[in-house]
Amino acid sequence: MKYFFLVIFLLVSANLLAQEGPVPPPEQVDSSLVNKRDKAISSSKKEKKSTNKITIADYKIISYARDTVALDTTLTINKEYRYNYLRKDDFELLPFTNIGQPYNRLGGNFERATLYPLLGARAKHFNYMEVEDITYYNVPTPLSDLFFKTTFEQGQMLDATLTFNTSRRLNFSIAFKGFRSLGKYQRQQAESGNFRFTTNYESLNKRYAMRAHIAAQDIDNEENGGISQKEVQFESGDEEFSDRSRIDVVLTDADNKVLGKRYFLEHQYKLLRTLKDSTTAEVTSLSIGHQFNYETKFYQFKQAADNAFFGEAFLDEINDQARLKTAYNQISATFSNSTLGDLTAYASLYNYNYFFNSILVTSEGQIQNRLKGEEIAAGASYEKQLGGFQLRGNMQYNISGDLTGNLIDVSASYAIADKHIIKAAIHSSSRMPDFNFLLYQSDYRNYNWQNTGIFDKERINSLELSVQSSVWGNASIKYTSLDNYTYFTTDPTKATQEQLDEGLENAFLSPFQEANDVNYLKVKYNKEFRFGDFALNNTVMYQNVTQDTQVFNVPDFVTRNTLYYSKEIFDKAMYLQTGVTFKYFTSYNADSYSPLLGSFYVQNQEEIGDFPLIDFFINAKIRQTRIYLKAEHLNSLFVKEPTYYAAPNYPYRDFVIRFGLVWNFFS
Repeated sequence: MKYFFLVIFLLVSANLLAQEGPVPPPEQVDSSLVNKRDKAISSSKKEKKSTNKITIADYKIISYARDTVALDTTLTINKEYRYNYLRKDDFELLPFTNIGQPYNRLGGNFERATLYPLLGARAKHFNYMEVEDITYYNVPTPLSDLFFKTTFEQGQMLDATLTFNTSRRLNFSIAFKGFRSLGKYQRQQAESGNFRFTTNYESLNKRYAMRAHIAAQDIDNEENGGISQKEVQFESGDEEFSDRSRIDVVLTDADNKVLGKRYFLEHQYKLLRTLKDSTTAEVTSLSIGHQFNYETKFYQFKQAADNAFFGEAFLDEINDQARLKTAYNQISATFSNSTLGDLTAYASLYNYNYFFNSILVTSEGQIQNRLKGEEIAAGASYEKQLGGFQLRGNMQYNISGDLTGNLIDVSASYAIADKHIIKAAIHSSSRMPDFNFLLYQSDYRNYNWQNTGIFDKERINSLELSVQSSVWGNASIKYTSLDNYTYFTTDPTKATQEQLDEGLENAFLSPFQEANDVNYLKVKYNKEFRFGDFALNNTVMYQNVTQDTQVFNVPDFVTRNTLYYSKEIFDKAMYLQTGVTFKYFTSYNADSYSPLLGSFYVQNQEEIGDFPLIDFFINAKIRQTRIYLKAEHLNSLFVKEPTYYAAPNYPYRDFVIRFGLVWNFFS
């Protein structure tokens, strides 16, 4: 939060500047025009004044994969779906009661972005911004983006970004996303801060290009372990417990957090460059590049006193800490040709240091405190676009080291008349499970293990076919095969049925690998139907899992249907959007949550689901401001005996009204 006031100061400054020269009201829904006067120097050194029109399309957002999109100030149903804590569509996720808490899984996605294992505590990383989540900008005038939304009791949420070009070739941005929310239940307070600073540069002759970012993030939660008497205090519908803070919870003194800092730099220089007829159109180029990424992560679980919920403890006060430091260096050479496409070859060195404070010696043996080493890998990527056909491929292979194997991503797509896109994608990867599966130490006796000589590399193979059509809708079918699937669950050799019936499965959690293949099929379809000013947006998903042991659980069927009305009103001064969203998923054995590990674990004793989630919303757009008002889980007002959960013992959120906005300032 130490960066919060700096960001507010910058945004206020940008706002004051914006009052001097605001973007005029758009003539259409998504076209904002600005008049800007430039001075152009002719070859004879004479100054000529000219007025250029700057449109919203000139404000560009560039992803890590170098895909560029223009700033979008429209108000669409997809914007409604993305107006949440994660700022992305959460159709395949089920949020816990308070924002900033974990999301349970309604669908599975196993494709890996990197070749290397991660720290673990994955339930704490939904809001953690990885390298692939950082965006860069190129804007003709300073731009501010302000996201605000209310939370649950005593708190707010803000995501603010300021970006500007000091010249056409050099951009800077500074951003901060932070929130605090007390929550409705005891010991549920959550807060986080995500600070980002980015820059990207291109030289005048376009031979040298660079982009870099700094990210400092902290995610902090109080943990209550779920409610302890759900049948009496929650499911009974007793009005005495309509105030959720009166419901008893399992833990009253537990906290966990994730801290992370990252320094990223990527740059390249073109050694050879051939232009077409002395113009700026590039025919052939040969460039060398370098990428550097240094990141530190810290995970901590604290308790003022030990609790039988997690079993026996070595110490009265619990303070578990895991740290990971990584450094990644990559050198590359890229050959680009307008006919042949872009081919890149690269080699990388990855250094890692995952460690705890001490070596643990028990009657069962010794557990070391550190996994440290280096991985050397080589790879190549290729990209070519010819008309409506696009081919992309990336392959990485481990040369030395114990953690990784290979990673292959290949995709081919074809666009037909700008209305239909057909795409096929293949993913194959092999690497060791995340570090907290391989080595873990805790002040609780049963949470200590070392599996470096036991576990094998997880292998993932997937094939996806998809069609995106403005006429027929969007459809995809994905088949995934998982080998050596790794998961947490209760150790059946340590826990008795009586202990499980008492809800003590957290005292006996251990990591396991499934010896047999897990085969997963996911079919997804989205289509919107319009009737004048009304529209019906539908997304449905069917899933089927074939497995010898129930280690991967998802619902068979998930649907989201939104009926809404949209129209320009008040002489087109406001664009109004209002409607109802219905979301439903069939019952299934949802994963349960371990606050000590910050991870989900497999359980097959209790089902959740088979209940509808109905939201009512009213959204409006005035110039560059989008206003959101939503009544969430409206149907819970009429449920006398609630049985809706986000995970076993963790109720889903009750009815609540929340307000917010997204506001863009142009200087």
